[in-house]
Amino acid sequence: MGRTVGPVLVWASLFGTGTAIAQECLQCHSLPDLNPQRPGITIAAEDFENSVHGSLGCAGCHADVGESPHGPVEIPQCKTCHTDQAADFLTSIHGQARGRGDREAPTCQNCHGNSHEIKRVQDSSSPVYHLNLPKTCGACHGNPELARRHRIPVTNAYQLYMDSIHGRAVAQSGLLVAANCSSCHGSHNILPKSDPASKVYRTTIPTTCGSCHAGVLSQYLGSAHSVEGKAGNSGVPVCSDCHTAHEIARVEREAWKLEIIRECGLCHEESLRTYRDTFHGQITGLGFTRVARCSDCHGAHDILPASDGKSSVSATNRVATCQKCHPQATVSFARFSPHADPKNRERNAGLYYSARFMNLLLIGVFLVFGVHTGLWLIRSLVEQSQAGKKPAEKSGGEDETRRKGGKGWGA
Repeated sequence: MGRTVGPVLVWASLFGTGTAIAQECLQCHSLPDLNPQRPGITIAAEDFENSVHGSLGCAGCHADVGESPHGPVEIPQCKTCHTDQAADFLTSIHGQARGRGDREAPTCQNCHGNSHEIKRVQDSSSPVYHLNLPKTCGACHGNPELARRHRIPVTNAYQLYMDSIHGRAVAQSGLLVAANCSSCHGSHNILPKSDPASKVYRTTIPTTCGSCHAGVLSQYLGSAHSVEGKAGNSGVPVCSDCHTAHEIARVEREAWKLEIIRECGLCHEESLRTYRDTFHGQITGLGFTRVARCSDCHGAHDILPASDGKSSVSATNRVATCQKCHPQATVSFARFSPHADPKNRERNAGLYYSARFMNLLLIGVFLVFGVHTGLWLIRSLVEQSQAGKKPAEKSGGEDETRRKGGKGWGA
């Protein structure tokens, strides 16, 4: 029910004639073959009586109907009673689409069901009941063809959601506390994500997610990412950058543990490159996850700069951070720099020149080895050539001796 009740509703409730009028109307409108061309005017009496509007009677909406039988009547407008919801809808992405003449955009009935059978939101048989809402939204947002026709960026939002941690909690576990479509997007006032007033506008996403994940929001608001965002850096990550929007997965899954490394690298390209050079990075590159990843050292939602004493990678906390995986880690062990870059002379001068020396040494060793091998090969060829000539000279001397009648070998 709307927060503003129209005068017709007040009149019906005061005089209590709704039920009697409804019974009179249903004498005709309960007939299944009343008008085959307009099946919507046939009403199941029990369904109407059990609906949210059942106590209002027909006149609550059809106040212009006088005597029975009657001629064509004006289709009632929900906004007559539900003024606040109607105002929200008109400014929503769905209402604006209807205003542009898009007949496929949803109206009240598309979500709430047949106007004569509308149930309360708390009724488990209502299409907008918490556990039923994803399927209701999925009637449109699970249709890739419709999505492409209306240029909706995510063409399979329903399928992605149903396979997410939220969708499984709703559909499989029946958890009323799990997020459904309206938890993130709103209900009557759904706005494009580009609208600053939208619940899924980029800078509003942490607050929207925080309505359920209050503890995580508290950590995030004190993090380096949030501080940068408040300073005007619109490129800092929010919840959906790391967890996505509709396909949120359990963070314990092996695939997610590997994927989040790549996600961090989308912003921290240099850090990802140097991480891949380390033992940890090479192991995760092979698909194994039982080594340190970004969040194991830096944290997840409460990431702070290393200069902050509360950071898990600050000088005072680094040993304890390493000891989570390496119990015997010492101060010297923790001095290891996992993001040291041998190509960066400004930040790592000693490593830069050491790497250059080692490269030159390696090249020098291979040059000496190559020259040595080449000279050895040449000498071997020369020796073989000389060894091949000596038997020929001896053979020629024997023939000459025999021609002169001398004695040869073995004579």
